[in-house]
Amino acid sequence: MTSNLTKEDILRILNATDSEINKYMSQTVKYRENNLITYSKNIFIPLTEICKNDCGYCNFKKNPDDPDVIILKTKEEVLEDLKEAEKYGCKEALFTFGEDADEEEAVRLKLAEYGYEKMIDYVVDICQMTLDETSLLPHTNGGNYSYEDLKKLKEVNASMGLMLENSSSRLMNLPAHNKSPGKDPKIRLKTIENAGKLKIPYTTGILIGIGETHEEVAESLFAIRDLYDKYGHIQEVIIQNFTPIPGIEMEDWPEPSFLDMIRTVTAARLLFKDTDVSIQVPPNLNRDTAQVFLSCGADDWGGVSPVSPDYVNITSPWPGIDELKSLTEDDGFELIERLCVYEKYVNKEWLNETLLKKISNLSERQ
Repeated sequence: MTSNLTKEDILRILNATDSEINKYMSQTVKYRENNLITYSKNIFIPLTEICKNDCGYCNFKKNPDDPDVIILKTKEEVLEDLKEAEKYGCKEALFTFGEDADEEEAVRLKLAEYGYEKMIDYVVDICQMTLDETSLLPHTNGGNYSYEDLKKLKEVNASMGLMLENSSSRLMNLPAHNKSPGKDPKIRLKTIENAGKLKIPYTTGILIGIGETHEEVAESLFAIRDLYDKYGHIQEVIIQNFTPIPGIEMEDWPEPSFLDMIRTVTAARLLFKDTDVSIQVPPNLNRDTAQVFLSCGADDWGGVSPVSPDYVNITSPWPGIDELKSLTEDDGFELIERLCVYEKYVNKEWLNETLLKKISNLSERQ
């Protein structure tokens, strides 16, 4: 099934004035199947802060000689974090790390010390350890991967993710991505497509406020929709707003307007109106305005952690679960917890027996 909306339709929403946007927001209401807003209780574990990319908006990447840098966490450190997360009832282990970190000698030396040659093999074993020794489900988000590497990760991950950010190669010449070869949209779209071919339940999304045009936003949303139509593996689309952080290259770059966020969330919901794809808005990046996006059709808050910060947006702390519940209910909705993999994918077509058994055990304890 393909959307009956055209690029021109989406552009009209993205260019809507303050007085026009209400009519589009009101259209999202009739496509809600219920009043449920979901979230995943997770722990965010950065395996390494080394990355080959150097994005202008990033505060995550560090250099090997930076103080307190995480070159590569040990299995023992990761397991300690996971056990702490279990105490808080977390069910998702979000593993994030810099792309192609093993191109850096300091990371290669650590890998060799731990008995590994490549980062992919270490990540697979970390995920396997998570399945073997904890009740948590791995969700890996570590940049682009080859088809063969994705195939390995599929066996030990309930779901995976990669932000498209934008499908326009023009942004590769702007401060956001001009020092980040891994942000080439052709490479990222190929990774997302390969995940579809392998039937990996997948999260992706766009980043707004980094110099893109409304036309490029529309094209990016359609690129994601096209992949969903072809493979059916996109379970949620994140609409993330750029937020300046002191010390980053783009610290003086303007944030996207509140109206632009409203337009984009509304456009995304209407483009995916005939699907069961969730539209997610990070609540920690929109603390004072988060409720409004529920009226735009957003139905998911994403991963929220009671034990770890958002290392990618370190100056934006998560709201507590009680706070999230309060703001959701205040807007007339009900907050419910979900797993990192959506229910429609919990079957033999998408997941192996090990993962299905793990999910069944989790469900029995709820």
